[in-house]
Amino acid sequence: MGITYVPGTVRGPAGRQADLDFLVDSGAAYSLIPYRVWNELQLQPTREQGFRLADGTLVRRRVSECHIALREGEGHTPVVLGEPGDDTALLGAITLENLGLMFNPFSRTLHPLRALLV
Repeated sequence: MGITYVPGTVRGPAGRQADLDFLVDSGAAYSLIPYRVWNELQLQPTREQGFRLADGTLVRRRVSECHIALREGEGHTPVVLGEPGDDTALLGAITLENLGLMFNPFSRTLHPLRALLV
């Protein structure tokens, strides 16, 4: 599987924004905003949640919300607030679905989601 980055802009409630290169991680539920960035944007945690890492370790992280804009779409989404040392912005499945997007792992591109109402 290849590594794919997409450019995007993150905006906080105070109107501050930052341009990031997001690593598309369709195996991750939530997107992650690096520590330095969410502090500059003045994002505030709304809750704390447990997450299981790939090695099975359980960690607790703070969660907030922000606006993410990509070339393919934009909207509000929950995000994990990275801790010091978390330097990579991740774009997870919940954000992709919130923006009506899907990741094609073969072409490593984002596309509109064909949503079903059942």
